Amino acid sequence: MKEVKDLSRKEAEMELALLAQKIAAADTAYYQNDAPDLTDAEYDALKHRNTEIEAEFPDLVRIDSPSKRIGAAVQSKFNKIEHKFPMLSLGDVFSIAEVADFVMSVKRFLNVAGETIDFMAEPKIDGLSFAARYENGFFISGATRGDGIVGEDITENLKTLKQLPLKLPIGVPEVLEIRGEVYMAKSDFLALNERNTASKKKIFANPRNAAAGSLRQLDPRITAERKLSLWAYTWGEVSERQWNTQAEFFEKLAEWGFPVNPLNKVCHTLGEIEDNFKHITEIRAELPYDIDGVVYKVNSLDLQNRLGFLTRTPRWAIAHKFPAEQALTRIDNIRIQVGRTGALTPVADLEPINVGGVLVSHATLHNEDEIKRKDIRIGDTVVVQRAGDVIPQVVEVRLDKRPANAVPFEFPQVCPECGAHAIREEDEAIRRCTGGLTCPAQAKERIKHFVSKDAFDIVGLGDKVVEAFYNDGIIKHPADIFTLEERNGGVGDDLFAFGDEGLHLERRAGWGKLSVDNLFAAIRARQTISLPRFIYALGIPQVGSATALLLAQNYGTFDALQHDMMLRETAKLVAIDGIGGEMGNDIVEFFNEQHNINEIDKLRQYIKVENYVDERRNDSALSGKTVVFTGTLEKMTRAEAKALAQKFGAKVAGSVSSHTDYVVVGTDAGSKARKAVELGIKTLSETEFITITES
Repeated sequence: MKEVKDLSRKEAEMELALLAQKIAAADTAYYQNDAPDLTDAEYDALKHRNTEIEAEFPDLVRIDSPSKRIGAAVQSKFNKIEHKFPMLSLGDVFSIAEVADFVMSVKRFLNVAGETIDFMAEPKIDGLSFAARYENGFFISGATRGDGIVGEDITENLKTLKQLPLKLPIGVPEVLEIRGEVYMAKSDFLALNERNTASKKKIFANPRNAAAGSLRQLDPRITAERKLSLWAYTWGEVSERQWNTQAEFFEKLAEWGFPVNPLNKVCHTLGEIEDNFKHITEIRAELPYDIDGVVYKVNSLDLQNRLGFLTRTPRWAIAHKFPAEQALTRIDNIRIQVGRTGALTPVADLEPINVGGVLVSHATLHNEDEIKRKDIRIGDTVVVQRAGDVIPQVVEVRLDKRPANAVPFEFPQVCPECGAHAIREEDEAIRRCTGGLTCPAQAKERIKHFVSKDAFDIVGLGDKVVEAFYNDGIIKHPADIFTLEERNGGVGDDLFAFGDEGLHLERRAGWGKLSVDNLFAAIRARQTISLPRFIYALGIPQVGSATALLLAQNYGTFDALQHDMMLRETAKLVAIDGIGGEMGNDIVEFFNEQHNINEIDKLRQYIKVENYVDERRNDSALSGKTVVFTGTLEKMTRAEAKALAQKFGAKVAGSVSSHTDYVVVGTDAGSKARKAVELGIKTLSETEFITITES
């Protein structure tokens, strides 16, 4: 073998290609097949040779070079990558009865109640979701799920995972985005914590946290030191789909060199689904990695396309979570939390206990009726579980262990934060503080909501920072966030009590110049905000992120929404499919409270709210139109027709008004069809509607 310094440029290029191929094959044998075909010394020699040649010929470094798996340190915080197609979450169920309901809902939607539908059952890996983009067979970029729309750029970190192919075989689609889960094996997690204990470094609570913390390192060399693994299980953007079922996709993944979970299984009946879940439950503890349930997906992609999506979840998939793990502990105290809408929520402070690998010290008690029903008292020994392995809650009281001095809990009639009356409306389970924004707890919670993940998502303004800034008078209203930078070292304001020299956040404990600069950069990045996020951030009662999206789709601009609401124009609002009269009243009342108007006016001095751009099909006759369905449809179910209309850019309303463009009339149509005629609105037969979608 020639010494590197004696290689010609052509020889170096050819040898680098050969080394990349050999090392990739060795990685596949070791990490995917558990059958290494090289000794450690032979493998290391290949890696060393590759490094030497690249050092001598740096312009010949290949995009699939083995050296790229050890990446150099990233000098700045993570960049963002926008997902071409959102990385959606799944709905959860916790019993086989709920799974049966899901299967029946799929069949009802498709109007195939008596037919068999195959489902792919996949173990639900407890790790960190990722998306890996390939172009012309080469790995180009990688991202975390993030908020489902925008994720963090972890390209260099993903390259360190030897299970991830950097180059794919000939014949793959020109553009291919593979999605999956990065995880840490149980044995590697224990070894990591042992090393960290010995070196007095951070101890991770569970393998999932360890995997997430390892993958989201600014220095990918740290990621490379941690033993991370992955499973691939779905796709995002693809230029040419070469499969028609989930099962065929898994076959393709294996052909292309991606790890595919061997426990994935096609189930033909509900009985097979139940048997498979029992089997996975039985072997769960023996698996070398953590799972928290089983995911079921309709196997046929044609049926998946017909089923489509709800606002944030697919209709064709569900996650069947394992029963919550339980533990026994003591209630040390019961305290009342006040939320952004004034709701008083009782919380139990617990003797810390490990539940399912997580240390639990608090649990929700829901409301005063729940406390009375279960007769929960301070000092009680209780069974605690993490619902869905996430939210701790008290299941039951162990009366045989109740102390003699335990007394029934008296729910407060006044707000513990501001002293205002706490009123419980008729037919409501929640008692609410009447103090409004004069209540500091409500004000703080509204600011926390304003900067939360689905709202402005301002990195650096977590709950503890919001609490501290509010208590110090630095942020009293959402608009104050956008004047922070100007006030930091600028002209002082008596409200903030920092004198003529401004805030000087850099002088506060825990705030160095870099962290302050990062905070200001994060705030500046959010001075332009999408319409759905802005609507959600306002904290309108009953308006979650899904309803915020509905409002954005139907009104298009914030000015249009605010104008109609301030004039109490509710006809269009309550006609929106998914918004009822009670919710509509809450939305209208929000926009007619003067303090809310003042807050909005202040905010809009500093931010720009983007008009909503509907990313659904905008090249059809239905795009932007409002459609109402009435009567019985014969060729598809009502749910399928609504989904089809939305797919082609239409807005679906539940009632006919002057804002309606089309009324699709089935058999036995009633008052909606008559009203359409009275208002001169165009009616369509089911066949005409389908023709429009196909044109």
